[in-house]
Amino acid sequence: MKHPFIFPKLAFLFLAAALSGCSQKYQDVQDTMSLALSGPADIVLPPEQVIDLPYASMYAKVENSAQAFLVLGFAEPTHSKVSALAGVHRLKWLSANHEMLVTERGRIVKTINLLGGNLSASFSSMPDPLALGLLKADTPKIWERQIDWQPGHFSSVTLKSEFKAQGAQTIMVNDSPVETLLFTESVYAVELNQHFENKFWLHPSSGRVIASKQFLAPGLASIDITVLKPFAGELQ
Repeated sequence: MKHPFIFPKLAFLFLAAALSGCSQKYQDVQDTMSLALSGPADIVLPPEQVIDLPYASMYAKVENSAQAFLVLGFAEPTHSKVSALAGVHRLKWLSANHEMLVTERGRIVKTINLLGGNLSASFSSMPDPLALGLLKADTPKIWERQIDWQPGHFSSVTLKSEFKAQGAQTIMVNDSPVETLLFTESVYAVELNQHFENKFWLHPSSGRVIASKQFLAPGLASIDITVLKPFAGELQ
């Protein structure tokens, strides 16, 4: 049986095409694939192997599932009309089973082909404070958006958020301690009268999301993400 949201494979077909002209890099990816396909246990790659792979990468772990290693398949500019969001990309993390996890500045905004349920859309007339930069003094700490998800065909459910700084925390990233600043996002689903909480661990100077614990929608499992190698196009 296919395990829900475990991403047991890397985006092998995409990587094979991208690396077909370089035999050594292709061999490196094949070696990584053999580890990533080893079974239902948490995937933990040797730190040096993560560093050597020429791709943005992350660990992702759904609640009650095994940790998996993901690579960035595509990066598409969002073409935001907000000047503060110029250069933001929509990042698409793929698996060989055609599952997709889509993020913008660290937030999950869409998923495709996940067995346990999918976030179909996330939209707002206001910029996400996470994308604006939570460390900036003038960034609003309240936000409102609407989301669609399945199962259940939920549409345009309003989420109201409030962000709060929780202080410094040291977390482990690729086997090394990293200093971060923790922010919590208290979320209220208006039409459903439900509450949940997201957590974001930020780089203490750039505000880039290093790790997070996010719920796709009310009633769906949480997803833990740790960015191992960030997308170079958005390094701050």
